[in-house]
Amino acid sequence: MSTDMGKPSTAGQAPGTEEPPDAGVPTAAAGDRHRLTALQGLAALSLDAMASVAYGPESIVLVLAAAGAYGLGFTLPVTVAIAALLAVLVASYRQVIAAFPDGGGSYAVARRHLGRRTSLVAAASLILDYVLNVAVSVTAGVAALTSAFPGLYGQRGWICLGVLVLVTAVNLRGVVESAKAFLVPTAVFVGSILAMVVVGLFRDGPVSTASATGHASALGEGATTVGALLLLKAFAAGCSALTGVEAVANAVPSFRAPAARRAQRTEVALGALLGVMLIGLSVLIGRFHLQPVEGVTVLAQLADASFGHNAAFYVVQFATMVLLALAANTSFGGLPVLMSLLARDNHLPHVFALKADRQVHRHGVVWLALVSAVLLVFSGGDTNTLVPLFAIGVFVGFTICQAGMVRHWYARRPRGWQAKAVLNGFGALLTGVSAVVVTATKFTEGAWLIVVALPLLVLGFEKIHRAYTEIGERLELGRIPQAPHRSRSLVVVPVSGLSRLTSQALTAARSLGDEVIAVTVTQPSPEDRDAAEALRRDWELWKPGVELIELCPETRSLGRPLSEYVRKLTQTRQDAQVTVLIPETEPARLWQRLLQNQRGSVVAHAVRRDTDAVICRLRFRVTGAPPPDGVRCLGHREEGR
Repeated sequence: MSTDMGKPSTAGQAPGTEEPPDAGVPTAAAGDRHRLTALQGLAALSLDAMASVAYGPESIVLVLAAAGAYGLGFTLPVTVAIAALLAVLVASYRQVIAAFPDGGGSYAVARRHLGRRTSLVAAASLILDYVLNVAVSVTAGVAALTSAFPGLYGQRGWICLGVLVLVTAVNLRGVVESAKAFLVPTAVFVGSILAMVVVGLFRDGPVSTASATGHASALGEGATTVGALLLLKAFAAGCSALTGVEAVANAVPSFRAPAARRAQRTEVALGALLGVMLIGLSVLIGRFHLQPVEGVTVLAQLADASFGHNAAFYVVQFATMVLLALAANTSFGGLPVLMSLLARDNHLPHVFALKADRQVHRHGVVWLALVSAVLLVFSGGDTNTLVPLFAIGVFVGFTICQAGMVRHWYARRPRGWQAKAVLNGFGALLTGVSAVVVTATKFTEGAWLIVVALPLLVLGFEKIHRAYTEIGERLELGRIPQAPHRSRSLVVVPVSGLSRLTSQALTAARSLGDEVIAVTVTQPSPEDRDAAEALRRDWELWKPGVELIELCPETRSLGRPLSEYVRKLTQTRQDAQVTVLIPETEPARLWQRLLQNQRGSVVAHAVRRDTDAVICRLRFRVTGAPPPDGVRCLGHREEGR
């Protein structure tokens, strides 16, 4: 049984946390050079949230535009409400980081305070959000590119896959390397947005409207009132700008020690920058009396109005395109850590908890890339196909996380816990309402897929957990096993001819076992029978002191006759431990291995499938000069040839 089928002895420790979080060690640990600083964490884990300013304000404007110019006057109040919710979320996740320094975000909170099943719902919602974030970010970035170069529009699907391959390759080299690669694009984007806001505040009117000229307006006509339902829909739509706020809390182990403190600083910086950009852009929308038009983004109109249709306008567009494409890095930083925690808790295969030498959960990275590629192919690189699915998962995670933090404060009751619980409870109410509204309004546009996928993921987690539980019971994990004892050992060696490999195999078998049996399979053909007869004569001349058993199946089969013979041995010799030792040659050059007939693999597969015998594969490495000439038995086959 392979070792990954049971929990390791360090199962209580989160994967990748060799030292306690916030241990305060003044010198970096050996693996710290592959972990994040606060600034690198802002670049690696905040791209999703930062890039959301490209479509968050636009989502608000498009909803309010149904009420005409009067409705657009509520853009700033709705944005301020979203910014207030952002402040609540940042304060909440700052506490989550301190309380759960092993990462996991809403999954870890729900697992401790709301029960296992609720934690699985949170985990499933986060997984869906992370996967969709990759697909949406890549398609949105490529859409910006094809808007600038319309000739590439027909190839947008292939371009999306190319961008995905690039981001995946960077993340396979390690999260620190990806953070360094994304520092400059993040700085350029944030700097250009803040500069646009500052410059726009000093304008009395738009400098240019060239980007919107000739495009049809999406503004509604004849509406003079704005109802509560419309404001609620605008608030829910604008909350798409909050996706990615939880990523820092999910990836706390990726930070350098003291990990929790660095992650908290990153979370606060992310919230401050995002809040300033959202409110600043909303102020400009009202200042320039901007109206949504078809085919031109709100952000492009704002850049046009603030800077004019010049080089600065294209810098904003290019920075937006790059950051949207790279915002997928948030998922590559957070999802593998979440999957490692699920694997540690036996809800995903344990292979997702393994780390490479650069502190990378490579299996999680590759899995995320493959599923995202399927979504990109399914959508044909079209952002509008994926956006309706995007925000639902994160709202579910927000709600569960904050509800769990209310239970956390009630159970711990530190000083001022009532105010913190009220804050988290209010945030849970707001995000819960947003989740319901977004799901209801987008249900026929594809949100039903999330409604179906969420419970299916939870059922999958449960099935995997039951499988690990059954395996653990069979292995008697957590119990003191019986004392080991020695059984008589019987070693079976498949042979097909006499060679140096045969000699070494029998030598190894006699070293391992109390009794050794050599077995050869004779196929039902005249040439095979002649070869078997010659082998018996040579065996008697050689006198190795090992009995040779000949199996004569009625069909041309190699693995099944051997496995049936071994199964009979295990039934008749229950006092002995049966081992099958399979000799194989291994040439020095890789291409020469293609010349092998794979007899050893066939035998090993059959024995593993049909019996409980121990399988040993003896590799004879064919390297260097040939050995001195000895006694040769000509005309016979050799194992592995």
